[in-house]
Amino acid sequence: MKSRLQSVGTDRHHVLVFETGEEVIAGLQRFAEEERLSASSFSAIGAFSDARLGFFDWDQKRYQPIAVGEQVEVLALNGDIALENGRPKVHAHVVLGKRDGSAHGGHLLEAHVRPTLEVTLLESPNALVKTFDPESGLALIDPSASDDTKPAPPDPH
Repeated sequence: MKSRLQSVGTDRHHVLVFETGEEVIAGLQRFAEEERLSASSFSAIGAFSDARLGFFDWDQKRYQPIAVGEQVEVLALNGDIALENGRPKVHAHVVLGKRDGSAHGGHLLEAHVRPTLEVTLLESPNALVKTFDPESGLALIDPSASDDTKPAPPDPH
């Protein structure tokens, strides 16, 4: 993945370009940890050779996997990065277009790029914090929680 920072005043915009074969969620997670991101939003377009989506099953409190084993266009990929247990956590949703014009969407669990994925990421100055919500079984952004510290650098091991 290649990246470039474009700063305008206090705004920090990152442009990330993923190349063929790269896994998106792992790459975004690694970037978030290396840059010590604590609150960001992103969007992207491009294409995948395959993907694994998830649909959250409320009763079972877990994601039901949806395999997409073919070349697809990334019609929309949107997400955020917030702190969970003091570390950056990527959360992304995606809509994928198939050859026949049908679309599939859900929580993005994993995807491999082919040929490219262009991500624009806006870094916010104030941290967002996720806390565990027992009703949903998920860690959700808590607007009343604050963490003004940057996350710890990634573990080199």
